[in-house]
Amino acid sequence: MQMDESIDIQKLSEEIKEDSAFVEQLRMEVSKVLIGQHKMFDRLLMALLANGHILLEGLPGLAKTLAIKTLAESISADFSRIQFTPDLLPSDVIGTQIYNLQKNAFTTMKGPIFANFVLADEINRAPAKVQSALLEAMQEKQVTIGDTSFKLPDPFLVLATQNPIDQEGTYPLPEAQTDRFMLKVVINYPHMEDERIVLRQQLKGENISVKPVVSLDQIKTARGSLHKIYVDEKIEKYILDIVSATRKPENYRLPSFAPLISFGASPRGSINLALAARVNAFIKGRAFVIPEDVREVALDVLRHRIGLTYEAEAEEITSEAILKEIINQVEVP
Repeated sequence: MQMDESIDIQKLSEEIKEDSAFVEQLRMEVSKVLIGQHKMFDRLLMALLANGHILLEGLPGLAKTLAIKTLAESISADFSRIQFTPDLLPSDVIGTQIYNLQKNAFTTMKGPIFANFVLADEINRAPAKVQSALLEAMQEKQVTIGDTSFKLPDPFLVLATQNPIDQEGTYPLPEAQTDRFMLKVVINYPHMEDERIVLRQQLKGENISVKPVVSLDQIKTARGSLHKIYVDEKIEKYILDIVSATRKPENYRLPSFAPLISFGASPRGSINLALAARVNAFIKGRAFVIPEDVREVALDVLRHRIGLTYEAEAEEITSEAILKEIINQVEVP
């Protein structure tokens, strides 16, 4: 990859290493409680730095709640958890107005959405009205209670979870909402050695806690540093080729995928793929994006942005399998 001669890459690298120094400190603090699951931590941090949101899919007991709670504690941020159920109302999430008899006026009671880190547990159990209220918060970074709009805290990260096996009494998320999530991460079982450490901690009755090691101001500064990271034109074309291949696979020597894909990734997919690749470079202390950054995050950015046809579902072909083939087929710069 050729660098723009006008960019002092050595000076830029030193700045990025300095700005990203807190990442390792944060990782070490979180790892006291969150054993293993390094990818989940990196993706949480990625969504936070890119000002996005993340959808986690995994079986119960895989530390999804623990991960975001621990991250919030290590950054000294406000954390709230909302358990989504079929009888949940929008006011239970964003808040409502209550009539005050003494003041003879309505008083606004803010809901749990007013926090830096919001865990939307089992989001697919909530009805459409609740999901739309959350959608406004995610997209606009504000909520409307009565006739007044309120800005949400900055930073604001929604981590939503859903159970892939228990679908009774659920409301599938519409494509318009899943597209708002920057990342969809599939959580798997931990390695046996990691699980052994967790088991021993529990048997000993250890109560391990974390302390704040990063301030919200540092997070905001890091967000500004992302714009310094160099993205070459060849990398931009590589990103656009991957996204374009999800729409017209026949143009990338994948004609067999055309009847399997009902719709490809939206332009939001291209933007988020570029942002995620940039953050990946930042987390690694690098001042420029390389193709491996794009490949590393492509599945998590795009797996929920591809629609499958009935033919693909009948053949049990997943969007992940299609994306892996696309990533292998698209020419790497």
